[in-house]
Amino acid sequence: MLDALIVFSFILAGTGIGFYAPDLLPADTLRQVSSLEGLSSVTGGFGALIGTALGLVVQTSYRRLEKQIRELPPDRLLSRAAGLVLGLLIANLMLAPLFLLPIPAEFGFIKPLTAVMGSVLFAVSGMNLADTHGRSLLRLISPNSMESMLLAEGTLKPSKTKVVDTSCIIDGRIQGLMETGFLEGQVLVPQFVLQELQQVADASNDQKRTRGRRGLDVLNRIRESYPNRVVISAADYEDIPTVDAKLVKLAQELNAMLLTNDYNLNKVASFQEVEVLNINDLSQAIRPSYLPGDDIELKILKEGKEPQQGVGYLNDGTMVVVEEGRDYIGDEIDVVVTGSLQTSAGRMIFARPKESVMTS
Repeated sequence: MLDALIVFSFILAGTGIGFYAPDLLPADTLRQVSSLEGLSSVTGGFGALIGTALGLVVQTSYRRLEKQIRELPPDRLLSRAAGLVLGLLIANLMLAPLFLLPIPAEFGFIKPLTAVMGSVLFAVSGMNLADTHGRSLLRLISPNSMESMLLAEGTLKPSKTKVVDTSCIIDGRIQGLMETGFLEGQVLVPQFVLQELQQVADASNDQKRTRGRRGLDVLNRIRESYPNRVVISAADYEDIPTVDAKLVKLAQELNAMLLTNDYNLNKVASFQEVEVLNINDLSQAIRPSYLPGDDIELKILKEGKEPQQGVGYLNDGTMVVVEEGRDYIGDEIDVVVTGSLQTSAGRMIFARPKESVMTS
């Protein structure tokens, strides 16, 4: 409907201009024309044709512009609009003194011409600057507008809450994850996890008691460091007997992620379509990958099973078997990787002292 209206408007305008155009001809020319009405009909027809062509061009250009505007990201569209408004405002402020200048009547066209050209120049400049610094411009206008808009359109997604397992707190690596910024969003500690942690800390077994107290210390430290992120939840499910089942239920209700290092809890939660962040999986994923020929600085700690072998360990606990390394027990040396082996117990790396490789 709009396309037809645009084309029809230009046809009507072209016909009208063409029909009345002969009236603008000089009187001498009109005397030479035998039939003014016939001439008006001809010029009106030509005007209609020209109006049709112009209408189609304008209609096509409008649709192309509309498509480009629809495909523009909302942040760029808003920033361009803000840049356009600011450009026009600056143009008006800077060009206002021009209209106060006394200009002769014969040069009166200078004022409107300068106003139009200046407005166009500043408007285009404002839009170009907005394309380059649009996000900064929107943040100046409203600091939270950019993030709110991107969240609303789905470009950005808010971080999910992490429900923490007892074993994860006792493990202690959660503190390092939060300090380095790799763990984002709210960290929720359920009340029933605190109760289980207290039971472990009060256990008669010395080993359990030590682990429980370490977990409480870790929890207190992260609460002191991140008081706005670590939240204690009073939610409980008296009809559910086990802590693991309660954790899965809570994560389902909150649409949260479960943070754990318990293999079995990981499997159960994944089966019930609960997102899981397993710290053990993370530590495996960030282990350095060594290829044959890579150098490692290693301390030889003990003898190997075979003669002349020495054994050392990487920071992540990976065993490194060093051929001809027995003579270096207690020393820290450079070794060259010769191969690796993945076993059910973990990964094992084989190497040789760098000195022996260089001399051979």
